[in-house]
Amino acid sequence: MDLRKVKKLIELVQESGITELEVRTGDEQVRISRASNPVDGATALAPNPQPSEKPPRASGPGTIVAAPLAGTFYRSPAPGEAPFVEVGDTVAVGDVLCIVESMKMMNHVESECAGEVAEVLVANGKPIESGTALFRIL
Repeated sequence: MDLRKVKKLIELVQESGITELEVRTGDEQVRISRASNPVDGATALAPNPQPSEKPPRASGPGTIVAAPLAGTFYRSPAPGEAPFVEVGDTVAVGDVLCIVESMKMMNHVESECAGEVAEVLVANGKPIESGTALFRIL
């Protein structure tokens, strides 16, 4: 494979943020992998995933904030730090409520409504599925 093509592929991997790329052309093959660094909640934040639909309404009063993707639920930005929100806290649209770690990427979950946090529905560090109810906001 031409060295210029390999350099272009390396640039593509660096610019796109993908961790591995494998290309086969005829009988030639090249695999480019990025070194994986331990994920730090403060440095490796993925763009906010946008849920495809509005969060489901709670059966009781308020609005349920649901997980936009499957992963591990974290209430705080790092172990030993204070949670993003506690029951009784007032939140505005766009306030970070928690982090969902999925595929070694830390994804902020933001409030889609203003109100008061009435209930935290998942324990810290627990695995969750997409659509799992995380918070109830009044």
